[in-house]
Amino acid sequence: MSSWGRDERDAGGPRVGRQCRMALNLPPLTLDDIRAAAQRLQGEVIDTPCMPSRTLSALVGCEVFLKFENLQFTASFKERGALNKMAQLTSAERTSGVLAVSAGNHAQGVAYHAQRMGIPATIVMPRFAPAVKVERTRGFGATVVLEGDTFDDARAHGLALARERGLTVVHPYDDLAVMAGQGTIALEMLAQQPAIDTLVIAIGGGGMISGIATAARALRPGIEVIGVQTERFPAAWNALHAAEHPSGQATIADGIAVKSPGALTLPLIRERVNDVLLVGEDDIEQAILLLLEIEKTVVEGAGGVGLAALMKHRERFAGRKVGLVLSGGNIEPLVLAEIIERGMVKSGRLARLRLDIRDVPGALANVATLLGKLGANIDEVQHQRAFTSLSVERAQVEVVVQTRGVAHIDEILQAMRAEGYKAERIG
Repeated sequence: MSSWGRDERDAGGPRVGRQCRMALNLPPLTLDDIRAAAQRLQGEVIDTPCMPSRTLSALVGCEVFLKFENLQFTASFKERGALNKMAQLTSAERTSGVLAVSAGNHAQGVAYHAQRMGIPATIVMPRFAPAVKVERTRGFGATVVLEGDTFDDARAHGLALARERGLTVVHPYDDLAVMAGQGTIALEMLAQQPAIDTLVIAIGGGGMISGIATAARALRPGIEVIGVQTERFPAAWNALHAAEHPSGQATIADGIAVKSPGALTLPLIRERVNDVLLVGEDDIEQAILLLLEIEKTVVEGAGGVGLAALMKHRERFAGRKVGLVLSGGNIEPLVLAEIIERGMVKSGRLARLRLDIRDVPGALANVATLLGKLGANIDEVQHQRAFTSLSVERAQVEVVVQTRGVAHIDEILQAMRAEGYKAERIG
Protein backbone atom coordinates (compact mmCIF):
# COMPACT_ATOMS: atom_id res chain seq x y z
CA MET A 1 0.00 0.00 0.00
CA SER A 2 1.28 3.47 -0.84
CA SER A 3 2.17 6.01 1.84
CA TRP A 4 -0.63 8.14 0.40
CA GLY A 5 -3.11 5.41 1.28
CA ARG A 6 -1.90 5.01 4.85
CA ASP A 7 -1.80 8.73 5.51
CA GLU A 8 -5.14 9.38 3.87
CA ARG A 9 -6.69 6.82 6.19
CA ASP A 10 -5.22 8.56 9.22
CA ALA A 11 -6.09 12.08 8.09
CA GLY A 12 -9.35 11.49 6.29
CA GLY A 13 -11.47 9.49 8.70
CA PRO A 14 -13.40 6.24 8.22
CA ARG A 15 -14.40 6.73 4.58
CA VAL A 16 -10.80 6.95 3.35
CA GLY A 17 -9.82 4.12 5.71
CA ARG A 18 -12.37 1.79 4.10
CA GLN A 19 -10.99 2.60 0.64
CA CYS A 20 -7.46 1.83 1.72
CA ARG A 21 -8.46 -1.51 3.28
CA MET A 22 -10.37 -2.34 0.11
CA ALA A 23 -7.18 -1.75 -1.88
CA LEU A 24 -5.85 -5.04 -0.56
CA ASN A 25 -8.62 -6.85 -2.47
CA LEU A 26 -8.49 -4.76 -5.64
CA PRO A 27 -11.67 -2.77 -4.95
CA PRO A 28 -14.13 -2.55 -7.80
CA LEU A 29 -15.06 0.75 -9.34
CA THR A 30 -18.44 0.26 -10.97
CA LEU A 31 -20.65 1.94 -13.51
CA ASP A 32 -23.13 2.61 -10.71
CA ASP A 33 -20.45 4.56 -8.81
CA ILE A 34 -19.86 6.70 -11.88
CA ARG A 35 -23.55 7.25 -12.55
CA ALA A 36 -23.99 8.34 -8.94
CA ALA A 37 -21.09 10.76 -9.41
CA ALA A 38 -22.77 12.16 -12.51
CA GLN A 39 -25.87 12.91 -10.43
CA ARG A 40 -23.78 14.79 -7.87
CA LEU A 41 -21.97 16.75 -10.57
CA GLN A 42 -25.06 17.65 -12.59
CA GLY A 43 -25.28 21.42 -12.89
CA GLU A 44 -22.06 21.88 -10.91
CA VAL A 45 -19.52 21.24 -13.69
CA ILE A 46 -19.87 21.84 -17.43
CA ASP A 47 -21.18 19.04 -19.61
CA THR A 48 -18.47 19.85 -22.13
CA PRO A 49 -18.99 19.28 -25.86
CA CYS A 50 -17.57 16.27 -27.68
CA MET A 51 -17.21 17.32 -31.29
CA PRO A 52 -15.89 15.69 -34.49
CA SER A 53 -12.88 17.24 -36.18
CA ARG A 54 -12.93 16.75 -39.95
CA THR A 55 -9.51 18.33 -40.49
CA LEU A 56 -7.72 16.33 -37.79
CA SER A 57 -9.47 13.18 -39.00
CA ALA A 58 -8.08 13.73 -42.49
CA LEU A 59 -4.60 14.33 -41.07
CA VAL A 60 -4.37 11.21 -38.91
CA GLY A 61 -6.43 8.72 -40.95
CA CYS A 62 -9.20 8.01 -38.45
CA GLU A 63 -12.36 9.74 -37.25
CA VAL A 64 -11.47 12.05 -34.37
CA PHE A 65 -13.87 13.26 -31.68
CA LEU A 66 -12.63 15.86 -29.18
CA LYS A 67 -13.96 16.20 -25.63
CA PHE A 68 -13.27 19.81 -24.61
CA GLU A 69 -12.54 19.48 -20.89
CA ASN A 70 -10.34 22.56 -21.22
CA LEU A 71 -13.63 24.50 -21.19
CA GLN A 72 -14.30 23.72 -17.52
CA PHE A 73 -14.16 26.79 -15.26
CA THR A 74 -10.67 25.90 -14.01
CA ALA A 75 -9.75 24.70 -17.53
CA SER A 76 -9.32 21.08 -16.45
CA PHE A 77 -11.23 17.82 -15.91
CA LYS A 78 -9.80 17.65 -12.37
CA GLU A 79 -12.85 19.50 -11.04
CA ARG A 80 -14.98 16.40 -11.54
CA GLY A 81 -13.12 14.09 -9.19
CA ALA A 82 -12.46 16.79 -6.60
CA LEU A 83 -16.12 17.76 -6.43
CA ASN A 84 -17.37 14.16 -6.28
CA LYS A 85 -15.02 13.48 -3.37
CA MET A 86 -15.99 16.59 -1.41
CA ALA A 87 -19.71 16.14 -2.07
CA GLN A 88 -19.57 12.91 -0.05
CA LEU A 89 -17.85 14.33 3.03
CA THR A 90 -19.67 14.25 6.34
CA SER A 91 -20.70 17.50 8.03
CA ALA A 92 -17.80 17.11 10.47
CA GLU A 93 -15.31 16.58 7.63
CA ARG A 94 -16.62 19.64 5.79
CA THR A 95 -16.29 21.75 8.89
CA SER A 96 -12.72 20.58 9.53
CA GLY A 97 -11.71 21.19 5.91
CA VAL A 98 -9.78 19.50 3.15
CA LEU A 99 -6.17 19.40 2.05
CA ALA A 100 -4.63 18.69 -1.34
CA VAL A 101 -1.02 18.51 -2.46
CA SER A 102 -0.74 19.82 -6.00
CA ALA A 103 1.06 22.43 -8.07
CA GLY A 104 -1.43 22.37 -10.89
CA ASN A 105 -4.97 21.60 -12.00
CA HIS A 106 -5.99 19.48 -9.03
CA ALA A 107 -5.16 22.35 -6.67
CA GLN A 108 -7.44 24.70 -8.55
CA GLY A 109 -10.26 22.16 -8.83
CA VAL A 110 -10.22 21.48 -5.09
CA ALA A 111 -9.91 25.17 -4.18
CA TYR A 112 -12.69 26.32 -6.52
CA HIS A 113 -15.30 23.79 -5.46
CA ALA A 114 -14.33 23.95 -1.79
CA GLN A 115 -14.99 27.69 -1.94
CA ARG A 116 -18.38 27.11 -3.57
CA MET A 117 -19.29 24.52 -0.93
CA GLY A 118 -18.06 26.57 2.02
CA ILE A 119 -15.33 24.05 2.90
CA PRO A 120 -11.99 25.41 4.19
CA ALA A 121 -9.24 24.27 1.81
CA THR A 122 -5.50 24.06 2.32
CA ILE A 123 -3.33 23.49 -0.72
CA VAL A 124 0.31 22.49 -0.24
CA MET A 125 2.60 23.32 -3.14
CA PRO A 126 6.35 22.96 -3.58
CA ARG A 127 8.26 26.22 -3.52
CA PHE A 128 8.99 25.98 -7.26
CA ALA A 129 5.28 26.18 -8.16
CA PRO A 130 4.66 28.88 -10.80
CA ALA A 131 3.51 32.15 -9.24
CA VAL A 132 0.50 32.34 -11.56
CA LYS A 133 -0.82 28.99 -10.28
CA VAL A 134 -0.20 29.97 -6.67
CA GLU A 135 -2.13 33.22 -7.08
CA ARG A 136 -4.94 31.58 -9.02
CA THR A 137 -5.38 28.98 -6.27
CA ARG A 138 -5.35 31.69 -3.60
CA GLY A 139 -7.92 33.54 -5.69
CA PHE A 140 -10.34 30.67 -5.04
CA GLY A 141 -10.04 31.30 -1.31
CA ALA A 142 -7.68 28.46 -0.44
CA THR A 143 -4.85 28.72 2.06
CA VAL A 144 -1.70 28.01 0.06
CA VAL A 145 1.29 26.56 1.88
CA LEU A 146 4.59 26.59 -0.01
CA GLU A 147 6.88 23.89 1.36
CA GLY A 148 9.76 21.83 0.05
CA ASP A 149 12.06 21.93 -2.95
CA THR A 150 10.48 18.82 -4.50
CA PHE A 151 6.96 17.51 -4.84
CA ASP A 152 7.77 14.64 -2.48
CA ASP A 153 8.83 17.16 0.17
CA ALA A 154 5.54 19.04 -0.31
CA ARG A 155 3.56 15.82 -0.09
CA ALA A 156 5.24 14.72 3.13
CA HIS A 157 4.57 18.12 4.67
CA GLY A 158 0.95 18.08 3.46
CA LEU A 159 0.21 14.67 4.93
CA ALA A 160 1.75 15.67 8.25
CA LEU A 161 -0.33 18.84 8.22
CA ALA A 162 -3.50 16.87 7.48
CA ARG A 163 -2.87 14.56 10.45
CA GLU A 164 -2.08 17.46 12.73
CA ARG A 165 -5.18 19.48 11.82
CA GLY A 166 -7.63 16.65 11.15
CA LEU A 167 -8.11 17.56 7.49
CA THR A 168 -9.49 15.21 4.83
CA VAL A 169 -6.95 14.63 2.06
CA VAL A 170 -8.34 14.93 -1.45
CA HIS A 171 -5.94 12.81 -3.48
CA PRO A 172 -5.44 13.78 -7.13
CA TYR A 173 -6.02 10.25 -8.43
CA ASP A 174 -5.72 7.36 -5.95
CA ASP A 175 -9.22 7.58 -4.51
CA LEU A 176 -12.38 5.77 -5.66
CA ALA A 177 -14.54 8.89 -5.40
CA VAL A 178 -12.05 10.89 -7.46
CA MET A 179 -11.88 8.14 -10.09
CA ALA A 180 -15.67 7.96 -10.26
CA GLY A 181 -15.86 11.71 -10.83
CA GLN A 182 -13.38 11.51 -13.70
CA GLY A 183 -15.31 8.59 -15.16
CA THR A 184 -18.29 10.86 -15.84
CA ILE A 185 -16.34 12.09 -18.87
CA ALA A 186 -16.96 8.73 -20.56
CA LEU A 187 -20.69 8.83 -19.85
CA GLU A 188 -20.92 12.17 -21.63
CA MET A 189 -18.67 11.21 -24.54
CA LEU A 190 -20.54 8.03 -25.40
CA ALA A 191 -23.91 9.75 -25.08
CA GLN A 192 -22.78 12.63 -27.30
CA GLN A 193 -20.95 10.51 -29.89
CA PRO A 194 -22.29 6.91 -29.85
CA ALA A 195 -20.11 5.94 -32.84
CA ILE A 196 -16.87 6.12 -30.83
CA ASP A 197 -15.17 2.69 -30.74
CA THR A 198 -11.80 3.72 -29.24
CA LEU A 199 -10.82 6.05 -26.42
CA VAL A 200 -7.29 7.42 -26.17
CA ILE A 201 -6.64 8.81 -22.70
CA ALA A 202 -3.65 10.40 -20.96
CA ILE A 203 -2.22 8.60 -17.94
CA GLY A 204 -0.44 10.30 -15.06
CA GLY A 205 -1.44 8.70 -11.77
CA GLY A 206 -4.27 6.90 -13.56
CA GLY A 207 -7.39 8.42 -12.03
CA MET A 208 -8.96 9.63 -15.26
CA ILE A 209 -8.29 6.52 -17.32
CA SER A 210 -9.46 4.23 -14.50
CA GLY A 211 -12.80 6.03 -14.30
CA ILE A 212 -13.22 6.34 -18.06
CA ALA A 213 -12.27 2.72 -18.76
CA THR A 214 -14.67 1.49 -16.08
CA ALA A 215 -17.62 3.40 -17.51
CA ALA A 216 -16.80 2.76 -21.16
CA ARG A 217 -16.19 -0.97 -20.83
CA ALA A 218 -19.39 -1.40 -18.82
CA LEU A 219 -21.46 0.46 -21.42
CA ARG A 220 -19.63 -0.93 -24.48
CA PRO A 221 -17.77 -4.17 -23.70
CA GLY A 222 -16.10 -4.11 -27.12
CA ILE A 223 -14.69 -0.60 -26.89
CA GLU A 224 -10.91 -0.16 -26.82
CA VAL A 225 -9.32 2.04 -24.18
CA ILE A 226 -5.74 3.08 -24.93
CA GLY A 227 -3.57 4.98 -22.48
CA VAL A 228 -0.88 7.47 -23.43
CA GLN A 229 2.21 8.50 -21.47
CA THR A 230 5.29 10.51 -22.30
CA GLU A 231 8.57 8.77 -23.02
CA ARG A 232 10.03 10.68 -20.07
CA PHE A 233 7.46 9.39 -17.54
CA PRO A 234 6.47 5.86 -18.63
CA ALA A 235 5.42 4.36 -15.27
CA ALA A 236 2.14 2.76 -16.39
CA TRP A 237 3.71 1.70 -19.70
CA ASN A 238 6.47 -0.02 -17.71
CA ALA A 239 3.92 -1.79 -15.55
CA LEU A 240 1.91 -3.12 -18.49
CA HIS A 241 4.94 -4.06 -20.60
CA ALA A 242 7.14 -5.48 -17.81
CA ALA A 243 9.79 -2.87 -18.62
CA GLU A 244 11.99 -0.56 -16.58
CA HIS A 245 12.46 2.58 -18.64
CA PRO A 246 13.65 5.31 -16.27
CA SER A 247 11.74 8.53 -15.64
CA GLY A 248 13.18 11.84 -16.79
CA GLN A 249 13.45 15.14 -15.01
CA ALA A 250 10.80 17.13 -16.85
CA THR A 251 8.27 17.05 -19.69
CA ILE A 252 6.09 19.57 -21.42
CA ALA A 253 3.20 17.35 -20.27
CA ASP A 254 3.84 18.19 -16.62
CA GLY A 255 0.27 17.29 -15.68
CA ILE A 256 1.08 13.59 -16.23
CA ALA A 257 4.67 13.65 -14.99
CA VAL A 258 4.04 10.97 -12.37
CA LYS A 259 6.77 8.48 -11.48
CA SER A 260 4.42 5.71 -10.34
CA PRO A 261 0.70 5.03 -10.83
CA GLY A 262 -1.61 4.77 -7.83
CA ALA A 263 -2.10 1.71 -5.64
CA LEU A 264 -5.80 1.76 -6.52
CA THR A 265 -5.50 2.83 -10.15
CA LEU A 266 -2.86 0.37 -11.36
CA PRO A 267 -4.98 -2.80 -10.86
CA LEU A 268 -7.85 -1.11 -12.71
CA ILE A 269 -5.52 -0.08 -15.55
CA ARG A 270 -4.23 -3.64 -15.84
CA GLU A 271 -7.77 -5.03 -15.94
CA ARG A 272 -9.61 -2.46 -18.05
CA VAL A 273 -7.11 -0.72 -20.35
CA ASN A 274 -6.14 -2.46 -23.60
CA ASP A 275 -2.73 -0.92 -24.07
CA VAL A 276 -0.50 2.05 -23.22
CA LEU A 277 1.47 3.96 -25.87
CA LEU A 278 4.35 6.42 -25.53
CA VAL A 279 4.85 9.78 -27.22
CA GLY A 280 7.82 12.16 -27.36
CA GLU A 281 8.16 15.84 -26.61
CA ASP A 282 8.14 16.82 -30.30
CA ASP A 283 4.94 14.83 -30.81
CA ILE A 284 3.24 16.71 -27.98
CA GLU A 285 4.40 20.11 -29.23
CA GLN A 286 3.04 19.35 -32.68
CA ALA A 287 -0.31 18.28 -31.19
CA ILE A 288 -0.61 21.48 -29.15
CA LEU A 289 0.09 23.55 -32.24
CA LEU A 290 -2.37 21.62 -34.43
CA LEU A 291 -5.16 22.01 -31.88
CA LEU A 292 -4.44 25.72 -31.67
CA GLU A 293 -4.37 26.22 -35.44
CA ILE A 294 -7.12 23.84 -36.50
CA GLU A 295 -9.54 23.78 -33.58
CA LYS A 296 -8.68 27.25 -32.21
CA THR A 297 -8.37 25.74 -28.74
CA VAL A 298 -5.54 25.94 -26.20
CA VAL A 299 -4.35 22.79 -24.44
CA GLU A 300 -1.52 22.10 -22.05
CA GLY A 301 0.94 19.30 -22.72
CA ALA A 302 -1.14 16.60 -21.02
CA GLY A 303 -4.16 17.75 -23.01
CA GLY A 304 -2.32 17.14 -26.28
CA VAL A 305 -0.91 13.64 -25.73
CA GLY A 306 -3.97 11.88 -27.15
CA LEU A 307 -3.63 13.59 -30.51
CA ALA A 308 0.14 13.07 -30.33
CA ALA A 309 -0.50 9.32 -30.05
CA LEU A 310 -2.79 9.35 -33.11
CA MET A 311 -0.07 11.06 -35.15
CA LYS A 312 2.80 8.89 -33.93
CA HIS A 313 0.93 5.56 -34.08
CA ARG A 314 -1.26 6.14 -37.16
CA GLU A 315 -1.42 2.50 -38.20
CA ARG A 316 -2.74 1.55 -34.75
CA PHE A 317 -5.85 3.71 -35.22
CA ALA A 318 -6.42 3.61 -38.98
CA GLY A 319 -10.14 3.63 -39.76
CA ARG A 320 -11.17 3.78 -36.09
CA LYS A 321 -13.60 6.24 -34.48
CA VAL A 322 -11.46 7.71 -31.74
CA GLY A 323 -12.45 9.86 -28.78
CA LEU A 324 -9.81 12.14 -27.26
CA VAL A 325 -10.05 14.13 -24.02
CA LEU A 326 -8.53 17.61 -24.16
CA SER A 327 -7.94 17.29 -20.45
CA GLY A 328 -6.67 20.75 -19.63
CA GLY A 329 -5.77 24.15 -21.03
CA ASN A 330 -3.53 25.60 -18.31
CA ILE A 331 -0.34 26.22 -20.25
CA GLU A 332 2.06 29.03 -19.44
CA PRO A 333 1.77 31.77 -22.10
CA LEU A 334 5.54 31.92 -22.63
CA VAL A 335 5.68 28.16 -23.16
CA LEU A 336 2.85 28.39 -25.68
CA ALA A 337 4.62 31.24 -27.48
CA GLU A 338 7.79 29.16 -27.74
CA ILE A 339 5.86 26.17 -29.09
CA ILE A 340 4.25 28.37 -31.74
CA GLU A 341 7.61 29.78 -32.81
CA ARG A 342 9.29 26.36 -32.89
CA GLY A 343 6.36 25.01 -34.90
CA MET A 344 6.69 27.81 -37.43
CA VAL A 345 10.37 26.95 -37.86
CA LYS A 346 9.64 23.24 -38.35
CA SER A 347 6.95 23.97 -40.94
CA GLY A 348 9.18 26.44 -42.80
CA ARG A 349 7.00 29.44 -42.07
CA LEU A 350 9.86 31.00 -40.15
CA ALA A 351 13.39 30.66 -41.50
CA ARG A 352 16.86 32.03 -40.85
CA LEU A 353 18.85 32.83 -44.00
CA ARG A 354 22.54 33.73 -44.28
CA LEU A 355 23.70 36.03 -47.09
CA ASP A 356 27.10 37.21 -48.28
CA ILE A 357 26.79 40.82 -49.55
CA ARG A 358 29.05 43.71 -50.56
CA ASP A 359 29.88 46.02 -47.66
CA VAL A 360 28.76 49.25 -49.31
CA PRO A 361 26.00 51.79 -48.58
CA GLY A 362 22.62 50.59 -49.80
CA ALA A 363 23.53 46.89 -50.03
CA LEU A 364 21.39 45.92 -47.04
CA ALA A 365 18.48 47.98 -48.38
CA ASN A 366 18.73 46.11 -51.68
CA VAL A 367 18.50 42.79 -49.85
CA ALA A 368 15.41 43.95 -47.93
CA THR A 369 13.79 45.17 -51.14
CA LEU A 370 14.43 41.88 -52.92
CA LEU A 371 13.07 39.84 -50.01
CA GLY A 372 9.94 42.00 -50.01
CA LYS A 373 9.41 41.43 -53.72
CA LEU A 374 9.74 37.69 -53.13
CA GLY A 375 7.00 37.78 -50.50
CA ALA A 376 9.19 37.26 -47.42
CA ASN A 377 8.45 39.38 -44.35
CA ILE A 378 11.59 40.27 -42.37
CA ASP A 379 11.41 39.49 -38.65
CA GLU A 380 15.02 40.07 -37.61
CA VAL A 381 18.32 41.24 -39.17
CA GLN A 382 21.91 40.73 -38.00
CA HIS A 383 24.62 42.54 -39.95
CA GLN A 384 28.12 41.17 -39.24
CA ARG A 385 31.47 42.59 -40.31
CA ALA A 386 34.08 41.73 -37.67
CA PHE A 387 33.10 38.19 -36.68
CA THR A 388 33.35 36.60 -40.11
CA SER A 389 35.99 35.02 -42.35
CA LEU A 390 34.85 37.08 -45.35
CA SER A 391 37.20 39.61 -46.92
CA VAL A 392 37.02 43.18 -45.63
CA GLU A 393 34.88 44.45 -48.50
CA ARG A 394 32.22 41.83 -47.78
CA ALA A 395 29.66 41.50 -44.96
CA GLN A 396 27.55 38.67 -43.66
CA VAL A 397 23.84 39.18 -43.08
CA GLU A 398 21.50 36.83 -41.24
CA VAL A 399 17.79 37.47 -41.64
CA VAL A 400 14.84 35.75 -40.02
CA VAL A 401 11.92 35.84 -42.44
CA GLN A 402 8.28 34.79 -42.39
CA THR A 403 7.41 32.65 -45.41
CA ARG A 404 4.63 30.49 -46.79
CA GLY A 405 6.53 27.26 -46.16
CA VAL A 406 9.46 25.12 -47.30
CA ALA A 407 8.72 25.46 -51.03
CA HIS A 408 8.60 29.25 -50.68
CA ILE A 409 11.99 29.23 -48.91
CA ASP A 410 13.48 27.31 -51.84
CA GLU A 411 12.03 29.87 -54.26
CA ILE A 412 13.57 32.73 -52.24
CA LEU A 413 17.01 31.11 -52.14
CA GLN A 414 17.00 30.37 -55.86
CA ALA A 415 15.93 33.92 -56.73
CA MET A 416 18.60 35.47 -54.49
CA ARG A 417 21.32 33.25 -55.94
CA ALA A 418 20.16 34.26 -59.41
CA GLU A 419 20.73 37.89 -58.33
CA GLY A 420 24.32 37.06 -57.40
CA TYR A 421 23.96 36.56 -53.67
CA LYS A 422 25.53 33.63 -51.86
CA ALA A 423 22.47 32.54 -49.84
CA GLU A 424 21.74 29.54 -47.61
CA ARG A 425 19.19 28.48 -45.00
CA ILE A 426 20.70 27.95 -41.57
CA GLY A 427 17.59 27.47 -39.46
